[in-house]
Amino acid sequence: MFQTILFAIDITREARSAAEVVADLVKIHNSKLVILSVVETSAEGVMSSTEQVAKLLTSAKSFLSDRGINAETIEKEGMPPFVICDVADEINADLIVMGCRGLGLVEDSASDSVTIRVINLAPCPVLVVP
Repeated sequence: MFQTILFAIDITREARSAAEVVADLVKIHNSKLVILSVVETSAEGVMSSTEQVAKLLTSAKSFLSDRGINAETIEKEGMPPFVICDVADEINADLIVMGCRGLGLVEDSASDSVTIRVINLAPCPVLVVP
């Protein structure tokens, strides 16, 4: 059912928790896994370092490798919701998986949430792991 899964990660605890769910999904569906992390930019410039993102991707790939899962990693720069959706479209992802703190999903600040923006823009289903 899910031939290609895009796992969008950041440095949050929720992203680490979502890794277990991703591992199970990949095994169940025998999916190709692509791990994406975005170096966020804004008008002021880079908001997180490329070194931090590279370390995060290496750690995630190692975590999944220990579970017998081979994954491709992608590092991009830009606004996370748009980059995540663009990459999902480029790789023909069947599912996007991402962690979420659960903050702002029903409040006025929901429009600022990366998760909500991805849900609204995604070219495929989005699984949000709290």
